[in-house]
Amino acid sequence: MLHTGLVSVSFRQLSPEEILKLISKAGLESVEWGGDVHVPHGDIRRADEVRKMSEDTGISICAYGSYYRVGLDEGDKNPSFNAVLDTACTLKTECIRVWAGNKGSKDGDMYWREKVVEDSIRIADLAKKEGIKVAYEFHGNTLTDTNESAVKLMQEVDHDNMYSYWQPPVDTSIEYRLEGLKNILPWLQNVHIFHWHGVERMPLAEGADEWRKYIDILSDLPEDRFILMEFVKDDRPEQFIEDAKVLRELLP
Repeated sequence: MLHTGLVSVSFRQLSPEEILKLISKAGLESVEWGGDVHVPHGDIRRADEVRKMSEDTGISICAYGSYYRVGLDEGDKNPSFNAVLDTACTLKTECIRVWAGNKGSKDGDMYWREKVVEDSIRIADLAKKEGIKVAYEFHGNTLTDTNESAVKLMQEVDHDNMYSYWQPPVDTSIEYRLEGLKNILPWLQNVHIFHWHGVERMPLAEGADEWRKYIDILSDLPEDRFILMEFVKDDRPEQFIEDAKVLRELLP
């Protein structure tokens, strides 16, 4: 079954309380809390507060959107994965989202890929002990920046606790996007939904026909997945409410 939700970083300017009210008003089911503003990595007290708020509102926490860059040394520019994992455990979520390094597939050499693969296995093992999945962001300037590289990475890691998100790559054809979605299905965890023209955000209604094609593919999956709204036109809560209505109507 496909479920609905919001990526909290879509509204960094709002508090967790305001975001939960907005999700409820929009009639969505879940939230992916971000690790940069709303639930900072390692801030266990804040994570506990936000978890309780979410539970009281009846909004499930489907994921923790961390800013852990797989393959990078932990330090000022990359959080400790142990801190990320502790925070996710406190949130009682089932998934941690991470980034597949900080280099695109054309820039990362064989040594770099091996480093990302090795670290991926390490964090997947750590999270598995806590019953939490790990999933890559499907994004530019990482090793999931092309359909081919994303699948290759999943095959190289070859870990039963490593998954991937999916979202439509910017400035690509519908055919390319459909191919990428189908290829990543064996490892798919969640999906980020938005509609852009180039890098310009547009109302989701204008991309409804395109998204019906993606959702037709997703609807055949046997397990639950979350379709999470991310970044709306002009960062307007009113636009989010309109887009959420479109999302609900798109789902079977």
